[in-house]
Amino acid sequence: MNVVTIDSPSPADAGPTAVPHIIKGELVQGHEVPFRSAASGGFATPRIDINTLIWSRREPGPAFHVAIDEIIDLLVATGAAMRRDAGGFMAEALENMARTSTLERRILKNCYEDLPSLYERKLLEFAIEQDLGGKVLDDWHEVMRPNGRAARYRSFPPRLIHIMAGNTPGVASVSILRAALTKGVHLLKMPSNDLFTATAILRTMRSVAPDHPVVRSFSAVYWRGGDEAIESRIFRPQFFDKLVAWGGEAALRSAKKYIGPGFELVAFDPKTSISLIGREAFASPETLAKVAALAAADATPYNQGACVSSRIQYVEGKREQVDAYCAALQQELGTERRTTSAVVGRVPTELREEIDGLRGLEPEFRVWGGYEGKGLVIRSEEPVDFYPDGKIVNVVPVASLKDAVGFANVATQTVGVYPPERKVEVREALAVAGVQRIVSLGQAIGSNFGISHDGFFPLHRMVRWVNDED
Repeated sequence: MNVVTIDSPSPADAGPTAVPHIIKGELVQGHEVPFRSAASGGFATPRIDINTLIWSRREPGPAFHVAIDEIIDLLVATGAAMRRDAGGFMAEALENMARTSTLERRILKNCYEDLPSLYERKLLEFAIEQDLGGKVLDDWHEVMRPNGRAARYRSFPPRLIHIMAGNTPGVASVSILRAALTKGVHLLKMPSNDLFTATAILRTMRSVAPDHPVVRSFSAVYWRGGDEAIESRIFRPQFFDKLVAWGGEAALRSAKKYIGPGFELVAFDPKTSISLIGREAFASPETLAKVAALAAADATPYNQGACVSSRIQYVEGKREQVDAYCAALQQELGTERRTTSAVVGRVPTELREEIDGLRGLEPEFRVWGGYEGKGLVIRSEEPVDFYPDGKIVNVVPVASLKDAVGFANVATQTVGVYPPERKVEVREALAVAGVQRIVSLGQAIGSNFGISHDGFFPLHRMVRWVNDED
């Protein structure tokens, strides 16, 4: 993920961008704590009062007893307000992100325009039904057990800390939606590469319904990840039930040291994705061109900065066929798309040296494209031993799609398959290998809100399940 590196507090006279906090629904502004970042040249946050970041366990959270239908009404109204943006909160966030993000402004604008689409009533009701089995957050649900004794259970609102990723603005939006639907209390730890989306959404929600219990159930703040002065004091079971963590391996390792009895981890682990392309792609030149476009769309979401980005593609065919596919794919990688730039940053020097070495090893390896950021394809008999990134795709020829399954593992998130009807042929074996998501080629970036994510149902994992047994 393209994470802004936080080096150290910046000088007071650096003119850092002010990053507001939300504390239990209230806007908190200030610039007492400055930081330096590689992208923005500096930002500053209000000083954190640890005591304001926790909710007492001696009383229910503000929204614990609010009906789920009322919460959905609020979220639908929030989505509509985000579209209108009468308060300018989303526009302000976009402008701040455009100055600090590695994504170009056009892509960020598209992302912000897409955010309200998740705040639709039918989708939210679908998520409650699929993730939780119905409105079991509202009341106790009684069942009769085979032994003739009754039991009642309820999914109880949780107390959660969310360590969010910032590779796309959608992470903040999805985190807020899921959190609101659980009725719990939520501390959102904002990432250094998205300091503005979460607060913009919460400010919009607050403008719709000031002092609403759901609004008062949220705090969104920034501290440097791994700061023990903060984390050692609040990552505790007397304050919170679970830690919902997105991000890279370092972030998860830092979080895991606090996990113990009464304080669980819900991890959206870092993942990579692949594509499996059948020989049907070579039915005609037109088909090959279409498949290459679909595969390029899967390879480049957010300039290859998303877990769904297909970095390695396994193609069923002879070497000359696969080479024709590689040439077509390389041309498509340079196409501008809704979440993709035509040109990204130049390939780093150390990676160029690796690739230059492969160029001299034809025919075992072959490379299409240059280092100017328009897209580069490497064909090899086995996956390369470095991480393809920045519009670099590794293509591996295989005798059959079933052979390609052997390259999947528990770190493989999404697998795009062409043609779609061949998903049935490989999906069981992919599941055995550890894959969580199988899609038709070209659909990697589709929303999975309301169905499983990274191998589990998020709402089901986030809430607390309580029994009352006879």
